[in-house]
Amino acid sequence: MLLYTSCTGNGFAITPQVDFGYAGRPLTDDWAKLERCHMLDGLRAFAKSWPGRIMGALLLIGLAGFGINNVILGFGSNTVARVGSEDITANEFLRAYQSQVNRVAQQIGSVPSPQDAVNFGIPTLTLQQLAQDAALDQLATRFGLGVSEAKLAEMVREDPSFRGTLGTFDPASFEQVLRASGITEAEYFEDQTAAARRQQLVLSLFGEAGLPAAGTELINAYVNDQRTIEYFVLNATSLPSPPEPTEEELAAYLAEHQAEFRTVETRQTQMLVLSPTTLAASKTISDEAIAAEYERTRDSLTQPERRTIEQVVLNADQATAFEAGLTAGTPFEQLVAEAGLTPTSLGTLAQSQVTDPALAEAALGLEQGQFTVIEGVAGRRAVHVSAIEPGGTPSLEEARAEIEERLALAEARNEIADIQDQVEELRAAFRPLTEIAERFGLDLYEAGVTAGGSELEIIPGINPEDRTRLAQAIFAAEQGDLTAAVPMAGNTNVYFELNAIEPARDQTLDEVRDDVAAALMTERTNNALLDAAEEAVAEVQGGTALADVAASYNTFPQLSTPFTRFGSSDGTIDGTIASAAFAGGPDLVDTAVGEDGSVTVFQVTSVIPADATLEQEVVDGLDQEAQIGLYGEFVAGVRDDAGLRINQQALNEALAITGATQ
Repeated sequence: MLLYTSCTGNGFAITPQVDFGYAGRPLTDDWAKLERCHMLDGLRAFAKSWPGRIMGALLLIGLAGFGINNVILGFGSNTVARVGSEDITANEFLRAYQSQVNRVAQQIGSVPSPQDAVNFGIPTLTLQQLAQDAALDQLATRFGLGVSEAKLAEMVREDPSFRGTLGTFDPASFEQVLRASGITEAEYFEDQTAAARRQQLVLSLFGEAGLPAAGTELINAYVNDQRTIEYFVLNATSLPSPPEPTEEELAAYLAEHQAEFRTVETRQTQMLVLSPTTLAASKTISDEAIAAEYERTRDSLTQPERRTIEQVVLNADQATAFEAGLTAGTPFEQLVAEAGLTPTSLGTLAQSQVTDPALAEAALGLEQGQFTVIEGVAGRRAVHVSAIEPGGTPSLEEARAEIEERLALAEARNEIADIQDQVEELRAAFRPLTEIAERFGLDLYEAGVTAGGSELEIIPGINPEDRTRLAQAIFAAEQGDLTAAVPMAGNTNVYFELNAIEPARDQTLDEVRDDVAAALMTERTNNALLDAAEEAVAEVQGGTALADVAASYNTFPQLSTPFTRFGSSDGTIDGTIASAAFAGGPDLVDTAVGEDGSVTVFQVTSVIPADATLEQEVVDGLDQEAQIGLYGEFVAGVRDDAGLRINQQALNEALAITGATQ
């Protein structure tokens, strides 16, 4: 049994908040959190699809057993769905839908497009949640549950979303949050009432639920049982080398494994990159222009003196020792080492960058390598200057490279649009890229490009996403076609010519002889190891001591330290061997194959029952696991009993407002 981590361990820490996506209720107690955990857990099946893999643990909301019938008779035009006798209006759906979209945006760092929202299943998930809440609301009404105005007022006052700068309830913040969420005060309190009633219902039914003691004992045994084994390892050096394969055997192996020895389609491509940077590289800036720019910008080129500053906070005794060391001329590094302190580096800063006046004054009064002791907010501190970069105005020669690059780039930016038009005209006239590159002084790049586009790394300044886009364009082209420019980031365009296509093909034995021979030898070695391991197991099971079997392979057995199902603490027994050792009883003899191809032959020598008890935190997690399971079954039963009908036309109209289509 696995502990639930979706609500605490993998980015789903629950904090009190106003969550208008779940009927506008704030999640302010443990059962609200439990409800959220159930919804997150229920999306495991969805997470196995490719949209779910993208979302990962983001939208783990229950979908299992959710039937939707497209019944459109008897609905009002504003009713998206009906659960039992309760309607879900278009406004409620849109509000919850937008909240789900906002939540996804916070997790992935960008707002999903309407089509992305559909791919992620957000419309269905939203309807699922609203249907679940509506079913619980009706059951709460049937049981006569309610909430007092005093309780509602308390919930509002305690909600952190409505607190002002003083940390107390702020009416202005309350109104601002409601306005931003697009709901009225009456709608908010209606939603809060419904949420409180649902919480009462769940708490009264499942508040004392937990995992039975027998279940806790089983899990404790699973986690804390231990075993020891006697074992030895067989590897390639344990057996004689297999015979070298003959030509016939190599040919037969290649025929059987031909799919592993194929080339991939490669497209021989010539590329020209036009960008302000590549165009600037073709520019020649005169000495006169560089000198004039130097005179014009001389003042801005002046750099202030910068100092590398570090400091260390001292207690009273340390301050005394540092002052004595300062008087005696003891180096700062020695004093820090003797005191066992680690200085904090403040960086290499100019005077204007030091915001602490006392620190700035102290640092600027020191020579390189010196330190001083000054007062600080947290106590006395030692300030040390480890390096000084002189300021001043660079000479023309010192600034030449920077000025030349800046002027060339400015000139290129002014010309880039015109040059691009000229390149397009030459391309339309079927002029080759070699001629265009020579005319404008641009570099050409040639590569055999495969579908992955890794070969495009030869082009500087192009990020991985742009390389993928360029590779896709190359593989979409036909040889001899006039291809369009591929736009890239940074006002960059790449022009390419597809010169040749080398289709994927089977490789011949002459081409891959060494690789085939190596693969065949590896296969023979692995098979020989497995056969030897099986024979060793049979001998031990037949009564031969494991030590004697190990000796026949010129090796010695080892006795492990006690380990759990997850391996030993010292790392000598990994998870693979541990899993194999726990797969049988106390007299188990078996093998485990390692990642390096070695085979461990082992015999279980002792089984040690768990003598520890689970930590209370783990027990609490198991209890919550049981509660979530019971609650999930309960909610599914209530929802199915109430029944759900969809007004497909109204749903489509609501989705059309968001731009999504199903």
